[in-house]
Amino acid sequence: MSQPAITEFILKTLCSNQGALDYNTVLERVVSRFGTSGADVNQVLYNTQHFAVVKGLGEAGTSRTPGCLVIAITSVRMCKNYPKKDCEGCSKLHLCRRFVYDDCRAAKAKKICTNSHDILSAHNGAILSRNGLRNLDINELRQLLLQNDPTLLPKVCAFYNKRNGPFGSCSYKQSCKKLHICLQYILGACPLGSQCWRSHSFLESRSLLENCRLNIELICDLPSTYRNICEIQKREAAADKVKAASLSRSISEPNTNVDSEEICLFFLRKHCSFKDRCKLVHFSLPYRWQVYEAGWKDLPDMEQIEKDYCNPQFSGRAGPPAINFMTMTNNLNKVRRLSTVSSVTKPQHYTLTTEWLWYWQVNTGEWIEYGKQASSSAASSITSTDLENLYLANSKEIAEFQIDKHYYTVDFEAMIQTNMLLGTCREIRRRPRFISEQEMERQMYSNDKIKDGPAQSTAIPTHWEMSAQPSHGYKLVRVPESSEEYKQVQTLFQRTMRNGVIQKIERVQNLALWEVFQWQKEQMKKKNGGKAVDERQLFYGWDSSPISTVLKENFDWRTCGTHGEGYGKGSYLARDASYADNYFSAATAATKTMFLARVLVGQFFKGNAKYCRPPSKDGSYTNLYDSCTDDGCNPSVFVIFEKHQIYPEYVIEYSNKVGFFQWIMGVMSGKSASAK
Repeated sequence: MSQPAITEFILKTLCSNQGALDYNTVLERVVSRFGTSGADVNQVLYNTQHFAVVKGLGEAGTSRTPGCLVIAITSVRMCKNYPKKDCEGCSKLHLCRRFVYDDCRAAKAKKICTNSHDILSAHNGAILSRNGLRNLDINELRQLLLQNDPTLLPKVCAFYNKRNGPFGSCSYKQSCKKLHICLQYILGACPLGSQCWRSHSFLESRSLLENCRLNIELICDLPSTYRNICEIQKREAAADKVKAASLSRSISEPNTNVDSEEICLFFLRKHCSFKDRCKLVHFSLPYRWQVYEAGWKDLPDMEQIEKDYCNPQFSGRAGPPAINFMTMTNNLNKVRRLSTVSSVTKPQHYTLTTEWLWYWQVNTGEWIEYGKQASSSAASSITSTDLENLYLANSKEIAEFQIDKHYYTVDFEAMIQTNMLLGTCREIRRRPRFISEQEMERQMYSNDKIKDGPAQSTAIPTHWEMSAQPSHGYKLVRVPESSEEYKQVQTLFQRTMRNGVIQKIERVQNLALWEVFQWQKEQMKKKNGGKAVDERQLFYGWDSSPISTVLKENFDWRTCGTHGEGYGKGSYLARDASYADNYFSAATAATKTMFLARVLVGQFFKGNAKYCRPPSKDGSYTNLYDSCTDDGCNPSVFVIFEKHQIYPEYVIEYSNKVGFFQWIMGVMSGKSASAK
C-alpha cells in the first residue's frame, strides 16, 4: 500500500477522534487496515507535514516509541482578509468562519450565507489537494483547523498561570481576551486536581468562547483540542531550542554525552533503589562543580567554590581555581554546576533540595534578597519563591508581575528587572542558599525520620516486589493463586461473575502512579477537614489492546473511552464486575481483560450527561464534589473526571463459561459450533 493512502487514513482517523490518538492505537488500526509493518507506519509518521508525535520524543524529535501521542498537524490556515478584501492568489482557505465554528446562523435558519461553505470550491479544493487534505470531510477539517490555526481559538493566558491569586499575574483580570484556565490541567498533569485554585473548566470562559460563536458541543470537546494545541506548541519550541543549542554547541561547546545535570536526592539520603540504573547523577553533595578539559572533571575545593557562588556580591573568584560566575568559565574552559532539584518543585518534607534565592542590586551596589527589605518597593512584596516559580515557568523569557499599582518585567536571560512605568532597571541575580557538608549531614540524620521517613515508608506497599521494579514505568507481577491477595480479588470478581473463569491475576506496580494517587488522597483528606476519603475497589472492562497506555499513564477517558456518557464525561468504573463485562463487544476474543482499580470516589453526586467535571456543592467554582454516580443513595457506577483519583491495581484475564442451556440454544441456532 502506498504511503499517501496510509497518510490519508491516519489523518482521517486522528481528525475523527478529537485530533489525536496514542501511538499504539494508530499502529494497530493501520496494521489491521493495510497489513503493513510497524516500520512502514513509522516512516509515514516521520512526515512532519501531517503528524506530530509527542511525549517520548528523542532530542531530534523523530523518535516513534510506544506510549507517544500522535497529533494531526497542518500548515493550512484560514484567510484573515476573507471576505473583506479581494486577495487573489491567496494560499489560505476562503471559508465562512461561523461555518468552521459550526454555528453559522444563516445555515441553521436554512438561508443562503453570503460567505463560502464549500470546502471543495475551486480555490479551497486546490489548497486542500496540495496539502493532502482533499478527502477530509467538514468535521475532520474543522478539528484539524481548530488545533492548528492560531487565529480560530483564544490563547491560554500565560500570566494567569503564574503566581497565586484569582487572576495570577494577569493585569487585565476580567477584561483579558485570553482564556483563564489551568495550563497543567489542559496537559492532563495538574498535580492539585480539584484542589487547584485555577479554573479546570472551559465552561467558565463560555462568554469569551461564545464570542467566537463556538457552540456548547465544541466547548465540551475543547480540553482535548487545547491539549493538542499545547503539545504542538511545546514540540515546535523544543525543536527550535534543539536547533539553536545544536548550532551553539557546534561553534563553542564540547559534546558532553551527559543525560542529566540533576543530582539524585535519594542517593544523597543513601537509599536510591535504582542504583546504577538511575538516570540522575549520584554524588555525595547536593552540588557538584566541574570543568570541561577533554571531558567533565571535578574541581578541587568544591565546598569553598559553592560558598563563594552563594554570595551574590561575587561575580567570580580569583581561585584557585579561578571561575567567572557570570560566564561560567575557567579561563577558556566551560564550567558547570550540577545540583539537586529546585525546592519549589518538591513538597516541604523533601530535604537537600536546592533553595534558590533571588537578589536585586540597590544604588549603593549592595545586593538585597527579595522580600527581605521593609519598604514599598517591589522587592519587599515579592519573594524569592515567587521569582523562582516565575523563572521555572519562563526560563530565558520575559515574565511580568504586578505589585500594587506598579508593573514590572523580568528578563531572565539578561537578568534585569524593569519598572514599566518609570523605566528604571535593576540587575538581579539567582544564587543558591549555601549548605556545608556538615549541615547536609545534620539534615540527613536529624531530620530524616521527621521529614522523609513517613513519606518514604508509606509510599510503597509492603507486598510489592521492588527487587525487580524497573527504573521507570511499570511492572506486572503475577499474583500466586494460593495467596490471600489472589483470593480477595477473586472473591470480588466472582461475586457477580460466577460464570467467569479467571486465568490469571497480575498486580500493577507503577511507583509514579502510586505516589500521585497517595498524594491525591492526602489533598482530598485535607479538603475534607482531615476526615478519611471514601476509597473503593471498582472494575473497568478493557475492550481495547494493548493495555500499556493505562499501565503507564493511568485511565484517561479522552483516549480510553468513557463506557457511557449518561452521568458525565469521565472514566466509568463499576462496583460489579458483571457491569464492566457488559461493555465488551460481541467480537471480543475468548480471553477478556478487566481492571480492578483503587478509586478515591470521595464525596459524590448523581451525574448528568452534560457534566465535564463534578458539580459544585455551594455554587462556587472551587468547592466541587469529587465524583458522579448513577445513584446518589446506592451507587453502582462512578464517573471519575480526575485520573489521579484512580490507581489501576490489578489486571484480571478471564473467560466466560457457556452453560448447557446456552450451548443447546447455540447449536440449534447454528451459531455455537465451536462452543465447549
